Amino acid sequence: MNLSAYLSLCKPRIVTLVLVTHALGYFLGGKGIASYETLFCALFGTGLACAGAGALNCYLERDVDALMKRTMKRPLPSGVISPIDALTFGVLLVLFGTVFLVWQVNLLTGFLALLTAFLYTHVYTPLKRITWLNTLVGAIPGALPPMGGWSAATGEVSLGAWILFLILFLWQHPHFYAIAWMFRDDYARAGIKMLPCVEPDGASTFRQVLLCSALLIPASLLPTIIGMSGYVYLCGALVLGLVMMKVALMASQSRSIADARSLLRASVVYLPILLVLIVADASF
Repeated sequence: MNLSAYLSLCKPRIVTLVLVTHALGYFLGGKGIASYETLFCALFGTGLACAGAGALNCYLERDVDALMKRTMKRPLPSGVISPIDALTFGVLLVLFGTVFLVWQVNLLTGFLALLTAFLYTHVYTPLKRITWLNTLVGAIPGALPPMGGWSAATGEVSLGAWILFLILFLWQHPHFYAIAWMFRDDYARAGIKMLPCVEPDGASTFRQVLLCSALLIPASLLPTIIGMSGYVYLCGALVLGLVMMKVALMASQSRSIADARSLLRASVVYLPILLVLIVADASF
């Protein structure tokens, strides 16, 4: 068995982001870490379900992955792993992860993990071949992990969890539209209906980038408004949001690959700093 190929099939970068945001939801929902055992079980089960969803996504998109330069060397297009092995591997991971969460954490957390996997593989993935709205829909499963962490800590999904969902939902749009703009030729070659492929002039793409970057500023301030964090976080979130907005404006004006890459980098820097700020502020 080629372990590195199976690891690649699981999309470890996405799994890492899911686990970090899941842990954030657990910490904020429980106002600290009440049980390290429960946190470990929640992360383990969620990680398995997420890895399985990643493998199923690779299985479902193996034909289009073979047409794009950035994905043609993945395990399925390159023939390192067979489609049936990838399908079996993905299904088993999702099922085992979900059952483990229901058994060791609670039913709601297991349901949210299964819902995330379902939306990612059976709604977002096929929509990529049908409509540019796939990005909007795909942001939903991408924003669910902190809700899963919150439910693991509290057994429910309350206002704070929805605010974390909103922040992640909005953040994903400039992040993924930057990627879509940079690789629009690749997506077009594979028949993926990303917005930059549907409307090549970029007007609609960067309108979405500006709108979501602007909405991200007030959304990121909501944790302080509801008392989930303090003024240190408030100031940091405001500065981060304004910097993100400035980079988005630059990318919108030039519509160059270089500025789209800068927007991608800004989004990658924005999220971890925001998460560190909210955890640090909530700890004191």
